[in-house]
Amino acid sequence: MTAPQIHPTAIVDGAAQLGPGVIVGPYSIIEGRVAIGPETQIGPHVVIKDFTTIGARCRIFQFTVLGEIPQDLKFKGEESRLVIGDDNTIREFATMHRGTAGGGGVTSIGNHNLFMAYTHVAHDCHVGNRVIMSNAATLGGHILVEDHAILGGLSAVHQFGRVGRFAFIGGCSAVHRDVPPYAMAVGNRAKLVGLNLVGLKRQGFSDATLQSLKRAYELLFLSEYNLKEAIARVREEFPQIPEIQHLLRFIETSERGLLPADVREHRLNRG
Repeated sequence: MTAPQIHPTAIVDGAAQLGPGVIVGPYSIIEGRVAIGPETQIGPHVVIKDFTTIGARCRIFQFTVLGEIPQDLKFKGEESRLVIGDDNTIREFATMHRGTAGGGGVTSIGNHNLFMAYTHVAHDCHVGNRVIMSNAATLGGHILVEDHAILGGLSAVHQFGRVGRFAFIGGCSAVHRDVPPYAMAVGNRAKLVGLNLVGLKRQGFSDATLQSLKRAYELLFLSEYNLKEAIARVREEFPQIPEIQHLLRFIETSERGLLPADVREHRLNRG
């Protein structure tokens, strides 16, 4: 591993901590209270603001802005952070803001994520691992995105919402409530249109698990049971399946409520 390589036109504060093998491209600006892990590549015209930590082997493309103050009128200049994990790819013009005192003070990004061009992660969001945000997908403040979720291009998630693990949000969707794990959501306003079966199969979910998830999904979102009754029925039928237990915990801890199911779309899919 070699010493950091900083282009002569870049402006890097002497207090910034750059790990071995870091590359900083032309005209980029890195402020002092920043730490960047080994072998991370910073492209040209990138701005990395104070209180930002970036892990190892990330690729950050031109015109990205990381760690800017929140777009929140309640923010009063308090110290807060943006923490980015390892092996993330952050494409052109992406923006990620640091947290606020009212939201816990930290915006966090996990590992192995892809943020395509013009994506935005607002203050106090928490993004898991292996998430894909397609071009111009946007997260409002205080959002949780669990592992392996995919957000389609030009989609937007309302503040304080949650997107469950392995969920898929279609392009141009406006998501105003929580998206359950393993589900697909499409539309403005978004509705549930089934399980993310293609994605789940690609991730190696067994046929038995998929069949159990299908049954649970039908009971929870398409049956005549109310939600409390449906949860009890699912828990009774599938007490030992981790994926379903995670789904039930997600539903039971929802504060904004869940997206409604588009029953007509489900009938078309079945046909």
